[in-house]
Amino acid sequence: MTITYADFEKVDIRVGRITRAEPFPEARKPAYKLWVDFGPAIGEKRSSAQITKHYTIDQLIGRQVLGVVNFPPRQIGPVLSEVLILGLPDEDGAVVLIGPGHDVPLGGKLF
Repeated sequence: MTITYADFEKVDIRVGRITRAEPFPEARKPAYKLWVDFGPAIGEKRSSAQITKHYTIDQLIGRQVLGVVNFPPRQIGPVLSEVLILGLPDEDGAVVLIGPGHDVPLGGKLF
């Protein structure tokens, strides 16, 4: 399916920094609860992510990631997920996070 550039512009993908991460034992699959700071214009958003194979909590704090910030919130068990953190599957299907190669200002929009 082909989309237009106008369609792409509707997806608001921003850079944020993980400020807090906790285990999410209530999740059906192993996951973490995340708090991500997207800068002063957007603020901090909560999410959950199935990223326990490649990341420990200590490795996540301070990491910059990309997230879709304009999806409606989604209830995932006891967590209201406000942002979709983006990643790619490795050869086994486990999530590898996407982020900038260099530190960039929080809230920057992907283009």
